[in-house]
Amino acid sequence: MAKTIYVLNGPNLNLLGTREPKTYGRATLKDLEKLCRDAGKRHKIEIAFHQSNHEGELIDWIHEAGARKATGVVINPGGYTHSSVALRDAVAAVDIPVIEVHISNIFAREDFRHFSHIAPVAKATLSGFGVTGYALAIDGLAALNAPARRK
Repeated sequence: MAKTIYVLNGPNLNLLGTREPKTYGRATLKDLEKLCRDAGKRHKIEIAFHQSNHEGELIDWIHEAGARKATGVVINPGGYTHSSVALRDAVAAVDIPVIEVHISNIFAREDFRHFSHIAPVAKATLSGFGVTGYALAIDGLAALNAPARRK
């Protein structure tokens, strides 16, 4: 299989561009997908881009990425960050790097957002870089998987 990074977006991210633009910016999900595909092209990596408001669908894509030995997963779990043990367990179950991404700085927001079930089982977490955080995560996964790093 070609090198592939799964980019997974959780609940309410389909509303990017219109939902709380002071917090999440004006970029739409379509804009975000283009940004991710452009970042992938720089590294000659395919992007499997998905969004769902359903926890089970996100879990299925994580399992698929693991089964296909994807280069990694970039995931913005949305509200599931703070509530989903099942999503945490899916991340822990796959033997590929997972980067947790948040558009806003979750630690500068409401107290309940300061806890992540995903962070302890993720390779890394990016928060507060806006949609640029996704490109940074793709760059990071490409660097982790570069041949010189596999010693």
